[in-house]
Amino acid sequence: MVTRIQSVHFDASQQLVEFVEKKVAKLEKFCEGATSLEVAMKLIKPETANNKEVALRLATGNGEVFASKTSDTFEDALLGAIDAIKVQLEKNRAK
Repeated sequence: MVTRIQSVHFDASQQLVEFVEKKVAKLEKFCEGATSLEVAMKLIKPETANNKEVALRLATGNGEVFASKTSDTFEDALLGAIDAIKVQLEKNRAK
């Protein structure tokens, strides 16, 4: 699976990029037919609470799954988006 990480309006630290790579690698095990994953981390201006947004777009053999979450930290937003992707994948499997 090809993973592309993009940061908008800020420069992502190496530690954040490694955290993202580690967490999204688990999605590959969860969805065997995944071909690509795009992770977009966006810093929403002006700086207020819940100004960090993470959007995940997972391309599978059956189509595409998308989730976006906003939180105080990129890590929390990423974990929320991953959970939303997993729920969508489970619903698609049940069909």
